[in-house]
Amino acid sequence: MAGPTSPRLTGAALLALAALYALWFHDDRHAVAALLVFALPPLLLAVPAWRGGRRAAFWAGVLALFWFSHGVMVAWTRPGELLFAWLEILLSLLVIGASSWPGLRARFGSRRG
Repeated sequence: MAGPTSPRLTGAALLALAALYALWFHDDRHAVAALLVFALPPLLLAVPAWRGGRRAAFWAGVLALFWFSHGVMVAWTRPGELLFAWLEILLSLLVIGASSWPGLRARFGSRRG
């Protein structure tokens, strides 16, 4: 059984991602739509993921693939938003790694019998 570190790290990374999006899009012309699309999903997944919810961790990992792709696209096309893009990339990779860790550990961990 995995310790509490991975779910808490997933939840914390999701909260950080939601905060990043709130900061990133606060002056946007379409701020409400941007916050609904970008900030709301990680915010809604953060608490269940923090508590160790496997479904929340799974969906956080799936959505993080989209967030990663968005960050890469922005990093390549908008030099003025490079810092936000790199933070999005790093946080999405953290979400993917932390949400996948218990399954990877169960699959490839040492078997004690």
